[in-house]
Amino acid sequence: MEDISFSPEGIYPISSPINESPSPSPSPIDQTHSPIQVDLAPSPSPVNVDHTPSPHEDEVNNVEAQGGICRLKSKIWQHFKKIKVNGLDKAECKYCKKLLGGKSKNGTKHLWQHNEICVQYKIFMRGMKGQTFLTPKVVQGKQELGAGTYDAERAREELAKAIIMHEYPLSIVDHLGFRRYSAALQPVFQVPTRNTIKKEIMKIYENERATTLKLLDSLDGRVAITSDMWTSTSQKRGYMAITAHYVDGCWNLQSQILRFIYVPAPHTSDRLCNVLTDCLMDWNIDTKLSTITLDNCTTNDAMIDKIKDKLHLGSLLRDGSLLHMRCCAHILNLIVKDGLEVVKEGVENIRDSVAYWTATPKRKEKFEETAKQLRIPYTKNLALDCPTRWNSTYKMLEIAIGYEDVFCRLKQRESQYTCLPSTLQWQFAKDICGRLKLFNTITELFSSTKHPTANLYFPNICEIKLAIKQWITSPNPMIQQMAKNMMIKFDKYWGVIHNVMGVATVLDPRYKMELLEYYYEKLYEHDSFTQVRGIQQLCYDLVSDYQMKMNKGSFGSNVGDVTGSEVVGDALSEYDRFIIRKKRARSSYVKSELDHYLEEDVLPRAVDFDILMWWKFNGVKYPTLQAIAKDILAIPVSTVASESAFSTGGQVLSPHRSRLQWTTLEALMCARSWLWSAENTGSMSYKVVAECANVMNEMVSDDEGEMMGAASVTNLEE
Repeated sequence: MEDISFSPEGIYPISSPINESPSPSPSPIDQTHSPIQVDLAPSPSPVNVDHTPSPHEDEVNNVEAQGGICRLKSKIWQHFKKIKVNGLDKAECKYCKKLLGGKSKNGTKHLWQHNEICVQYKIFMRGMKGQTFLTPKVVQGKQELGAGTYDAERAREELAKAIIMHEYPLSIVDHLGFRRYSAALQPVFQVPTRNTIKKEIMKIYENERATTLKLLDSLDGRVAITSDMWTSTSQKRGYMAITAHYVDGCWNLQSQILRFIYVPAPHTSDRLCNVLTDCLMDWNIDTKLSTITLDNCTTNDAMIDKIKDKLHLGSLLRDGSLLHMRCCAHILNLIVKDGLEVVKEGVENIRDSVAYWTATPKRKEKFEETAKQLRIPYTKNLALDCPTRWNSTYKMLEIAIGYEDVFCRLKQRESQYTCLPSTLQWQFAKDICGRLKLFNTITELFSSTKHPTANLYFPNICEIKLAIKQWITSPNPMIQQMAKNMMIKFDKYWGVIHNVMGVATVLDPRYKMELLEYYYEKLYEHDSFTQVRGIQQLCYDLVSDYQMKMNKGSFGSNVGDVTGSEVVGDALSEYDRFIIRKKRARSSYVKSELDHYLEEDVLPRAVDFDILMWWKFNGVKYPTLQAIAKDILAIPVSTVASESAFSTGGQVLSPHRSRLQWTTLEALMCARSWLWSAENTGSMSYKVVAECANVMNEMVSDDEGEMMGAASVTNLEE
């Protein structure tokens, strides 16, 4: 039998000399393994390394007689390579690269001694056997060796998690460079095939799904849902992202993607309703819903009505009257879009100027050189706007205004540049930009997913309405018309969504009822008392509902199969509320929990105020209001969380991966968010959400088919 040579590069046979005499009995290594040829840093089979021959035994076992000439071929040379250094024979260790004497007169004793103390050899051979091995550790600034364990299953699992979390292609396991890198790190690691890694990803998805399901089941509060549709540009398929929002037991705002599901066309209200309802029931949150935030389209409006027919209304807030939340970011988008239709001609020369100086690289360089000559900091590149994105128009104007002098200088030097805006046009652009800045700032504020936004909605949306009222009195007729168009669109949606957001404002100890009174006096004048009274009554009704729920137990405990007496009791639930209101009216001198809260002075406004922490520590004083705050403050005012998944989905489902099955896509998307959520425990859930601060401004980009795929399958209300 041939000898074998094993090293970090692989295991190779050692050819026997020609006319070799019969060799002595095989060594333990020969008895255990046959010679194997390994290609590309394989995962060698475990070898018996417990037996180390002594120098004397080595000579006895390896003396080969051949015509009276003795040749020594020690097995120690399996671990060394004979090289020439400055004309001298040297033995180089294959593991640590140390050079030792390699002449025949040096013998092999010193090689065996080095092999016994070589750290890299021990690490390699321990890993080969799949047992505990030595691994370098830094202790008090010094590198030492400690015990470690190689687990092939865990290594394969971590590889699958890396593919999920960082959006690596599944084909990475076939890449030559990756396989070499893996072999260098751990030669015994068997790089899995693409099918194997796909199975591992699905296994991780199922495990993380079970963990997330258990987490949602353990919540004692309600869950808010956001949902949106997206059409993949590579597959031309529609996907629905469904995201859950809640405040956890540590009073941190959390978000979890529940489904990223393929929805076959046509995307009718019935089909969307079935998909969303099935998801709610599969995740067992249909009885603990607070709101569902959707974009503004007729299909979504019809879908909500059908969802209410399938859910138990008694388990919802105010019997489902507060279920539908319209995405306020999309509303702002529609308001601004209507306004810009009037003024787009007023900024046409600026748009043409930007287009001219960004048309070629040479013109871009000339523009930058001119800015430097005028000592104007060139910190932002000119950007041409997209007609369907109002925020891109704002960005274009904001940047161009800063280079007004540059455009004027270039007019003197470039004869072909004929679209220089006039002084009046520059002033008009500044007026428009100043007004759009308010919308841009508030839209970015509503885009936050790290902090509650429900309590911030009311004061900011009121500021927008006050600003529009002021713009109507502008001496510029174009701005007047712009403001009128905005006001029409604003009034269309104002009454639909402001009630629950008014409650969120009352639950902010910095505002309470005082902020409502302050703004309503400006907005409604003589009718302000009625408007404030309506929000206050809704707060009292919610307190009554929550007190009844807290007395009965957890949400939805009385839902499902019920007896006849329970049906009567459920039918008389409104009667119970009537009795509570009547008692409060008769005993006006007995103040409720809400009354005590409202009578306390408002807190000073602070930028770093943490409203969730305030309610966490004041739950003993206001237990019912704390439960309401936990549910209301978790309601997102925009669908940015669901839309952010589409930003990642576009990367996962890139054109060269368009053959990815939708089940695999969903596993990658959902598992990614769940794994990042586990990594970021105690903060906002996952980085998928954080990367899309401005995505909601791009909702109506019909030309790219992104962000608002629903626009391609439904009729947006303009």
